[in-house]
Amino acid sequence: MRERYPGFVGSVLEVHMAGGKSPVVTSARDVALLIGRLLLAWIFLHEGVSLAVNFSGAIEMAAQFGLSVPLLVATIALQIVAGLSIAAGFSTRIGASALGLFCVATATLYHTNFSDQNELFHFEKDLAIAGGMFVLAAVGAGALSIDTWLKGRGF
Repeated sequence: MRERYPGFVGSVLEVHMAGGKSPVVTSARDVALLIGRLLLAWIFLHEGVSLAVNFSGAIEMAAQFGLSVPLLVATIALQIVAGLSIAAGFSTRIGASALGLFCVATATLYHTNFSDQNELFHFEKDLAIAGGMFVLAAVGAGALSIDTWLKGRGF
């Protein structure tokens, strides 16, 4: 059974009664959160998979920054696992918090030569992505997520 209600900013809120269980609410906010999660996750999934696929090149690049191989492996794992977490909306607040802190660390440790416009750009980009991650950690994944599905099932 579907019922429609006026939503925020002129959007329509639909309530889907799933087999008599708790309703699933879909609104423009939930769709925006899903799209935002996917866009935020993409950069980390792409980078993590790229580093894993070209691991020997990643080791060379990491050595230029003084990173050890175990730290490189942890970075790749964080990017892929937390990226998947955010994309799927599973343990979203944890994944977003971890990647937000990762971005702040990356910005402050590796992009500090502000006389180089490219470094300044990466510093600002990392902080902007961190901001998006902290907002996501604060508001959660939204209705279109595994987190919400599990909550509706009593987990």
